[in-house]
Amino acid sequence: MTGQDKFENIVTKFLSNEANIEELELLENYLKSPKNLQHFNRLVKIEYLTSITMAVYNKANAQNEINKKIKAIKKQKTSTIIKRFSVAASIILASAFGLGYIYFNKDQVEQHKIVSPPESNIIIKPGSEKATLTLANGNQVYLEKGENYTNDYVESNGKKLTYKEQGEQTKNTIEYNYLEIPRGGEYFVVLADGTKVWLNSESKLKYPTAFVKGLDRTIELLYGEAYFEVSPSTNHKGSHFYVLSKGQKIDVIGTEFNIKAYNDENSVYTTLVEGKIALEKGAFKKTLKPNQQAQIDLNTNTVNIVDVDTSQEIAWVKGLFSFEEAKLEDMMKTLSRWYNIEVLFEKSSLRAFKFTGILQREKKIEDLLKTIKTSSDDSIQFDIRNNIIIIR
Repeated sequence: MTGQDKFENIVTKFLSNEANIEELELLENYLKSPKNLQHFNRLVKIEYLTSITMAVYNKANAQNEINKKIKAIKKQKTSTIIKRFSVAASIILASAFGLGYIYFNKDQVEQHKIVSPPESNIIIKPGSEKATLTLANGNQVYLEKGENYTNDYVESNGKKLTYKEQGEQTKNTIEYNYLEIPRGGEYFVVLADGTKVWLNSESKLKYPTAFVKGLDRTIELLYGEAYFEVSPSTNHKGSHFYVLSKGQKIDVIGTEFNIKAYNDENSVYTTLVEGKIALEKGAFKKTLKPNQQAQIDLNTNTVNIVDVDTSQEIAWVKGLFSFEEAKLEDMMKTLSRWYNIEVLFEKSSLRAFKFTGILQREKKIEDLLKTIKTSSDDSIQFDIRNNIIIIR
């Protein structure tokens, strides 16, 4: 057995609660190497993500299993050793809501004094189903959980917006609707052709209320993030389905893909999960295969194609945050959209913390911040004032 095989075997036994004292001590020595530390986290993350992508997945059961392992190890009186595992400690302290650890960039820069706003009783809640529907006549309808809406061609139960198949349409009779998701929101829409679209916080979609049979079907993600499950052309007399977003045009040959195109980011990310898509940006044309991502730099208009872990890219659809070596600054930007908060850093150096892990979107922001704080060995502190998170 090679050293690498032995290491992976001990990690597997640790995760399955079968490691003894000697093996945990070996694991501790292994994790003194940054390379082994990173590999350990990947193995942990693979086990967790595998359970996520199973056909039947119960989040509560998965977390209970993790907690059972941790409690069992503690009963073996090995907690002193485990606490010295920077990654394993974060798993323990994450308890019921995820995995994660942080690397710190210790470069010091000038500290900026921030005047904290006064405390208040404002409760920061996770995002929920909410959206604003703009009809063809300009009227707006606010959609939210618990509220129903219906008209001649569309209906909503507060969680889902469904367009009805209408009679024969012509190009001149097509009308467009807009669905806008605010910060702290998400929504699911089924278009008139059966295409399903999941919209993340701070997103806006333009689409026709009906499609003309035999003609191209075209919608536009104006900004934000959306996951598409497109009704195939074979069901619509061969009519192609196109998605426009930030100057790119996607010909959907297959079915499932994700587009991330936020206004406050300099890149657009298009990730193919299943099927095939042809991406066009200016003179650039490329057909993507599953597990590939097109990264468009909006400053240079260059396109880069890379292989990615799609389960991580679409974790938000499954109610999770998934981060891989993410800077704290980028991670807090993601959290700020979902919790509708603002973030202030007292030190620029704090933006360089690195985080890898999985967190549940339904959890309180205080729980997530506690995980980050603990994983950093208390190097990071958080203050909450109104809806502002101050990081120091």
